[in-house]
Amino acid sequence: MNLTPFAGYINDRYRRTGTLWEGRDKSSLVDRDTYLLRCYRYIELNPVRARMCADPADYPWSSHAANAFGRDDVLVHPHPNRRALGATREERCAA
Repeated sequence: MNLTPFAGYINDRYRRTGTLWEGRDKSSLVDRDTYLLRCYRYIELNPVRARMCADPADYPWSSHAANAFGRDDVLVHPHPNRRALGATREERCAA
């Protein structure tokens, strides 16, 4: 493992191992359809929580405008669970 001198110093001083950010990120299994949609909502609201914008639709790199309002976006490919929310774009947006 290639550690920077600073990481080595911190590891020696605090009797730890690995990178400084080891264990910081956590992955969770998305095992239910409802949880998947909650994850989308959480991610799309991050710019609002970070006070980068007042409305998630105003954040240019978000999928919110495509998911909530049905705006065309070549980068957004709706998940089958999202498409199952309704037969039409309007029904999916309302859901």
